[in-house]
Amino acid sequence: MAKANQKKHDITLISNALSADTAAYAAGKDAVIVFTNDDVSGPVIEKLAALGIKFIVTRSVGTDHIDKEVAGKHGIKIANTGSYSPQAIAQHAVALAFALNRHIVKADKNSHLFDFRSDGLIGFNFEEKTVGIIGLGNTGKAAAGIFNGMGCKVVGYDENFPIDVPYILPVKLAELLAVSDIISLHLPLEKNTEYIINEATLDQMKDGVMLINTSRGGLINTKDLLRALDSRKVGYAGLDVYEYERGLFFEDHENDKVKDPLLKSLLDRPNVIVTPHQAYLTREALQVIADQTIKNLDLWQQNKCVGDACSCSKNCKTAQAIENQNETTNVH
Repeated sequence: MAKANQKKHDITLISNALSADTAAYAAGKDAVIVFTNDDVSGPVIEKLAALGIKFIVTRSVGTDHIDKEVAGKHGIKIANTGSYSPQAIAQHAVALAFALNRHIVKADKNSHLFDFRSDGLIGFNFEEKTVGIIGLGNTGKAAAGIFNGMGCKVVGYDENFPIDVPYILPVKLAELLAVSDIISLHLPLEKNTEYIINEATLDQMKDGVMLINTSRGGLINTKDLLRALDSRKVGYAGLDVYEYERGLFFEDHENDKVKDPLLKSLLDRPNVIVTPHQAYLTREALQVIADQTIKNLDLWQQNKCVGDACSCSKNCKTAQAIENQNETTNVH
């Protein structure tokens, strides 16, 4: 962040996640920079507004963790980070698929115990398998390209199907669920996508299907997924996100006396891999996120509303240059 900022903005970094208890740290600031693990709900935004916060910038593409309606009520502008590294997330999705298929976690654990038997390590070839990509934004298209390069037949579902991917066969969601050997989710979490994977859609899938989610935990009903794992409807699950991850992921909970029972049930299964929301975590992606965050602040300083998630009013001033280009914005 410091490299991207070049001392343009007065940024204070704190290790605590944003919450009702930590919102007070934003006193005297103009903006807050948040991530998906931060609590940017209505009550927290009310506190930020009372402190004079004018901008919220999230270091993520998704904005489902922010109550945009409450922010708009207080005239707080919001911007997200654009497509910072679709390749990083797509590659992690494929890595989960590889690790599940070839039982890499079990093989590595056995090898550390000097158990070099190959029992229970049989996988399958990806070539000629059907991969269903749900959501064909930049990340979904990147994942499709990797699977296509491995000789997979790629089918895709998106309400706005892109025209620049000839190797993806567009299909209805029901058909994708029915024909896919591997299903990878690349969707934002919105009202119409929440729990898109549920008991009904799981029932439409092939027996033993592999399910990958590197997008948002709320796309999958975890209880329904556990039942599908029990029945072997889902043969493998690779999850970089979890619907109740807030307050868990990005923190060390090893010594917690009571652990999340749903997450523990997932982790106890040999055909499930859970990673801690790290799909985006490459050096290249982190630099792009930092650069885009500072760019958003630069544009706000110029009184320009930016980002698809912007909630400023229709009559907010745009494209108006400020008199002092060197004026700094205080940021929490």
